[in-house]
Amino acid sequence: MKKLLLGAACLAAAGGLLRSEYEKRHFVTEEFEIRSEKIKRERTFVFLSDLHNQEFGPGNQKLLAAVEQIRPDFAVIGGDMMVTKGTCEMEPALRLTKALAARYPVYYGNGNHETRMEEHPERYGGAYSRFVREILRAGVVYLSNSEAVDGDLAITGIDLPKKYYEKFRPARMTVRDVENLAGPADRERFQILLAHSPLFFDAYRGWGADLVLSGHFHGGTIRLPLLGGVMTPQYQFFLPCCGGEFEEDGKRMIVSRGLGTHSIPIRFNNKPQLVVVHLKPKPIF
Repeated sequence: MKKLLLGAACLAAAGGLLRSEYEKRHFVTEEFEIRSEKIKRERTFVFLSDLHNQEFGPGNQKLLAAVEQIRPDFAVIGGDMMVTKGTCEMEPALRLTKALAARYPVYYGNGNHETRMEEHPERYGGAYSRFVREILRAGVVYLSNSEAVDGDLAITGIDLPKKYYEKFRPARMTVRDVENLAGPADRERFQILLAHSPLFFDAYRGWGADLVLSGHFHGGTIRLPLLGGVMTPQYQFFLPCCGGEFEEDGKRMIVSRGLGTHSIPIRFNNKPQLVVVHLKPKPIF
């Protein structure tokens, strides 16, 4: 009986790993609609996050083809496109970012892997400077605690310090902390905030974000019916904000499930995600 149970457990584990490998290679496209009185004309953009050097076809051609079908007005990248953990490999991230920038305006915000690369030149040498130099040369708008304005849109990207990414119990974030990083919010325009961790939605919306774009949690690694994501890369369990759309007091946050994996290299019931956002005016009655 024990051998039967052990055999069944091994088969289940093998099946789960095979399923995970399949999911990691097959992304889905999911669409969201945001309406606001501040939005004066319709726009569509794609949001990519947490690639971690994953490739969907040679040179990420499958991903680029999916973006091409959407015909976005611009693309937003939410960070962690490469892997910087001990070593630094960023060529797939660079190739994809440059390919997008050759077709669309691209706004790039940092995740913890980009920030780690910047903070530890003794470990990664000139990798961070090279990465920034190459994407700027490609025409990318790089948002490192800075803002870009496009008509009725203000797009701000913040670099969260390491303490907000600590395992188990990250630091708390206040509205003042966000303002210290980003400066004041633009209250006249529709304010988009690129903030890699979704943990601090209260602080982000209190600062003045109309729409927050986050990632980082990889959808919770494994997603269970009714319960959602199981575990984040910071080893927090069953957090509700692992992926999806959230709203508080008219402010919205979209959390991408990401495109790749890292630390815990599995996905189950949690396919990689290409996010499409439709911005539309809200009629004033």
